[in-house]
Amino acid sequence: MTDCLFCKIAAGEIPCNKVYEDEDFLAFNDINPKAPVHVLVIPKHHLASLNDADEQDVGLLGLLMDATRKVARELGVDNPGYRVILNVGKGGGQEVFHIHVHILGGKILPF
Repeated sequence: MTDCLFCKIAAGEIPCNKVYEDEDFLAFNDINPKAPVHVLVIPKHHLASLNDADEQDVGLLGLLMDATRKVARELGVDNPGYRVILNVGKGGGQEVFHIHVHILGGKILPF
């Protein structure tokens, strides 16, 4: 999508503080962190939100979770643990309509 912020970041048109990249996914530091480690993991393929996914996106969603796990491990937050957040829709706090996972860690997080 030509007007999607995260599509532009994935295409290299807008710089980011990249922490992970492979053929299908990109992870970068959130510009407004809520924890010592706050990283966004995005697919390079545009999908607006979880609500827009269908059966053909099941593989992408599984790979997104696998990339999230890999990034958390590379960042060293896998032990003692981390929080994964997927905001869906305006009511769920989604601000950028390109599916993305938040990884928060680097400290013991409150409930």
